[in-house]
Amino acid sequence: MTSMQLVRPSAHYKDSYLAAMKEFRAEGRKTDFDFAQAETDFATFVQELNERPDGKHLPAGFVPESIYWLVDGEEYIGRLSIRHKLNDHLLKIGGHIGYDIRPSKRSRGYGTAILRLGLPKAKELRIERALLTCNEDNIASLKIIRKAGGVLEHKVSNPEEGPSKMRFWIDLTA
Repeated sequence: MTSMQLVRPSAHYKDSYLAAMKEFRAEGRKTDFDFAQAETDFATFVQELNERPDGKHLPAGFVPESIYWLVDGEEYIGRLSIRHKLNDHLLKIGGHIGYDIRPSKRSRGYGTAILRLGLPKAKELRIERALLTCNEDNIASLKIIRKAGGVLEHKVSNPEEGPSKMRFWIDLTA
């Protein structure tokens, strides 16, 4: 981890981003982004990601969100999404903040870094208490959220038939 930072999506990271998406697909990860568009028209893909805070280009049921990419030098490492408000689904199992680290870069401290760098961004959006959720079997994410000050509220069943979700709150008023 040399020059790690959160940046807005940028065409500058195209090759690295597309390589990361191949890693996610290889592990069977379902995503909400149009990767066919990313492969054929990356500039438009990036522009649409950067317009999501304004409520544009959102899939049905989504709320405005700010998307950041964690980069280390010239390499795309992961994504952080900060949802500006919570709808019923996000309040139950999604939360304000979601993140993922590309498979080849996991277990190197990047998950802790992306959340540490992202919490001030959430505070800038006037989120006073950030809800984060993760699957009960995602030990790495559980550790990351706890390390960032997450306080467990409770566990809820996942209506999508997956593992139960652990719900944590992080106070951003300090």
